[in-house]
Amino acid sequence: MNDQLSAKDWLDQGLRTLVSRGFIALKAEPLAKAMGVSRGSFYWHFADIGAFHAAILARWHEVAAEQIIANVEAASKDENPLAVLLRRVFSERLALEQAVRTWASVDPRARAAVRAIDRRRLTYVEGLLAQAGLPPELARARAQILYWAFLGFALSDQPLPKARQQAVLDELVRMATS
Repeated sequence: MNDQLSAKDWLDQGLRTLVSRGFIALKAEPLAKAMGVSRGSFYWHFADIGAFHAAILARWHEVAAEQIIANVEAASKDENPLAVLLRRVFSERLALEQAVRTWASVDPRARAAVRAIDRRRLTYVEGLLAQAGLPPELARARAQILYWAFLGFALSDQPLPKARQQAVLDELVRMATS
């Protein structure tokens, strides 16, 4: 790599490092070394490590919520958006989700970011259920149940075989919307 890295390059490296080495590795020197540049490149984009951590959490929110929602909205023109969303999130490896939630267990800013993304995701799923015709209180309750299922999946290291996973997803959609 060269010294012309963008802030996004640093953030993407930070997300990869968070997954592979944990939040304690989110420091300028080891990141710069991994990217083959000087720390000066880091400080060109971020005032300090706190600013970098805040940007990492904002980037996580973007990739783990906003981009997924935008993709679901774009992909669900002729299909149930809830089914599209569930297939998407239950088919991914969620190591980044695990890493951020581990970080949140010891860092107040990370904890606030997790709470914000939880609210965003819940609100979105609740909206999808309301669009499907569920009354508001039922949509809220079922959104919470679906989200708890997602979190259990995200924190589990036991992937399901594809056929079993599809059966579970089909049942989740059926339970949520009927």
